[in-house]
Amino acid sequence: MSESIGIIVLAAGQGERFRQVAGEDKDKLLADCTGRDGAVRSVIEHVLVNLPVQSGKRVLVTTADRPQVIRMAQAYGFEVVLIDSTGMGDSIAAGVAACPDLSGWMIVLGDMPFILPSSIERVLAGMADDTISVPVHDGEYGHPVGFAASFGPALMALSGDRGARPLFASARVVEVEVDDPGVLRDVDVPGALVFVR
Repeated sequence: MSESIGIIVLAAGQGERFRQVAGEDKDKLLADCTGRDGAVRSVIEHVLVNLPVQSGKRVLVTTADRPQVIRMAQAYGFEVVLIDSTGMGDSIAAGVAACPDLSGWMIVLGDMPFILPSSIERVLAGMADDTISVPVHDGEYGHPVGFAASFGPALMALSGDRGARPLFASARVVEVEVDDPGVLRDVDVPGALVFVR
């Protein structure tokens, strides 16, 4: 099924908590981050490197004031969708609307550099008709999250800061158990730029 799955990377949020600590001019997506492989790359590059290349459509949603993020996404073969909003709901809606005729979409957060590629593959493998596929670590739902095609209209109707979590209430959720704390770790503050097990 993964050949016709769209991978949507959300990279429009401004990272206010990160900027409060690191400085107003510091974009967390471009901050140096030591990945689980020991390599130092920017946060967003770790995210892009960890994603499978064989998927159908790859889209990164961001704002026009991030030329470095845009160039990096394009270098990794992503179509870039520019939006004015920084809201998660708006980002998801724009990403899905850029490739609406697929059998599903995997929503990836641009500030989660520590997810193992194997966990991403397992979420993709868990995707099925009319389901939401979500990684679970230590009983907690993580990211990325896969949505079947039937959720397209609801995803494209999202707006503002509200993400897709409300869709879980009325859906059949496939819980994909992973031994990967990276599915729960985002980079909110500079101290989170190094993975600690």
